[in-house]
Amino acid sequence: MAGVEQIAGTERDGRPSPIDVHVGTRIRLRRTLLGMSQERLGEALGLTFQQVQKYERGVNRVGASRLFDLSRVLDVPISFFFDDMPDNLASTFGVQPGRRPANMLDSGETGADETLNRRETLELVRAYYRITDPSVRKRVFDLIKSMGPAEAA
Repeated sequence: MAGVEQIAGTERDGRPSPIDVHVGTRIRLRRTLLGMSQERLGEALGLTFQQVQKYERGVNRVGASRLFDLSRVLDVPISFFFDDMPDNLASTFGVQPGRRPANMLDSGETGADETLNRRETLELVRAYYRITDPSVRKRVFDLIKSMGPAEAA
């Protein structure tokens, strides 16, 4: 069963599974958004930073219990790690492209992957969440939105 072999771990050529790479990218994204080092995440999980690096690169598969721990430490739902999954990977889970859950948008539709992984974006988000007054944060949000092009309805 070649399909099972490709889904359960590495591809035949020894590369990490694209799904594991996607999950690892989402772990790195959230860790970076929180301003957390690999060492600190590793300590919270009882791992070395090298193990965290391997998860983030998709070299090591993240098991269910570890995914649960990651969601707790990074303060996100487990579904976060599968958000923005491209159609070709989502179909691996049996999700039809036209019938995707709202939280599984194609990164091509939103440009989310490349935009969210830029250092500028991460620094902006960190700075935004350092604003402690919710009303000031809302005004900053409204200001930034007003400076961009109007959204299509």
